[in-house]
Amino acid sequence: MYFTDEPEHITQLRDTLRRFAAAEMPREKLRAWDRASTFDPAVFRKLAALGVCGLTIDEEYGGAGRDLVAAIAVIEELARGGAAIAGPYIHCAFYGGLNISANGSEAQKRDLLPRLARGEILFAYGLSEPDVGGDLASVITTARRDGDSVVVNGTKRWCTAARIADYVYTLVRSDAEAPRYRNLSFVLVPTRAPGITITTIDHLGLRYAETTDVVFEDVVVPVANVVGGDAGWNQGWRMLAGPALDVEKLEITAVTLGIATAAVEDAWTYAQARRQFGKAISGHQAVRHALVDARTKLQACRHMLYHAAWLAQHERPCSVETSMAKLFIGETAVEIVLACQRIMGAYGCAADYDMERYVRDVVCMPIVGGSSNMQRNNIANRLRLAE
Repeated sequence: MYFTDEPEHITQLRDTLRRFAAAEMPREKLRAWDRASTFDPAVFRKLAALGVCGLTIDEEYGGAGRDLVAAIAVIEELARGGAAIAGPYIHCAFYGGLNISANGSEAQKRDLLPRLARGEILFAYGLSEPDVGGDLASVITTARRDGDSVVVNGTKRWCTAARIADYVYTLVRSDAEAPRYRNLSFVLVPTRAPGITITTIDHLGLRYAETTDVVFEDVVVPVANVVGGDAGWNQGWRMLAGPALDVEKLEITAVTLGIATAAVEDAWTYAQARRQFGKAISGHQAVRHALVDARTKLQACRHMLYHAAWLAQHERPCSVETSMAKLFIGETAVEIVLACQRIMGAYGCAADYDMERYVRDVVCMPIVGGSSNMQRNNIANRLRLAE
């Protein structure tokens, strides 16, 4: 189930964020950030001042209280202008706040969560590797204990924002002898630690920050940086496969929904202003039907996303629903945005119009954050479909 009327505090939050976006994220700025593969940290600091970075963090640790539905709404609203500020928000509130809240030791929570709630630090994910994508249990980046230190060696790929993050939340093989799934840990590796080399990977969309390879060569960090402390050693799979993974699928899905919403709004406005054959093109049946189909698909996507977020917020089983939302919205949003691009014709391909960026961003969505086929496998397995 899910509420039919959005709670008033979330409606008010959306209004605040739309005013913020209009003032701080005009289209010209967004296009410039996209061209430079960056964002403006000053704008992110203004966003953090609104208190939204604390929506994944309990009040005990300086947060606003865990409200995943509200946090997902923040991502959606920011993503209507593209990923420029939505991305850093995820790196703070979710990669950082949600994971440390769920898996951190008490000392890590006391140290990191207040700073994350204030938007002062960002995390990057160090999960995938050159030869490891969906099969994360096969990572070969290693961590070994050496007294009060941990030594990390290996390479992580697709570490978006590693150049600007404070920590890489790094999945490592921490025990060469232990069986699969019992040999993994997470280590917080400061991005400025000696022995780290960061190399840029040029990529298609979601250019709020560079995507990179991160190479660790005898990188030494305190053993206190093992996520969960001593109790977290060799517990990485449990942390990876826990509730945070379900929410992880919703973060990128909220970005997807925001981009699709922006594309529909732009096409809707364009179709009423553009005249051909003596009338606005919105008066031609083919265009009208395409716009209505886009709106209808968008509504279905919105219901799926917020139903799954509601389940996650109330700590109900939601692995199937989050995978279904990731799968359906990721693929349907591509259909929506491409249909909107066709409505705008050649203008939908021009760099002076945002539709061109929406297309570049949205075609990544069935891949990033767990591919569509991975979600299909998750759903089949969770529903115990016989092999």
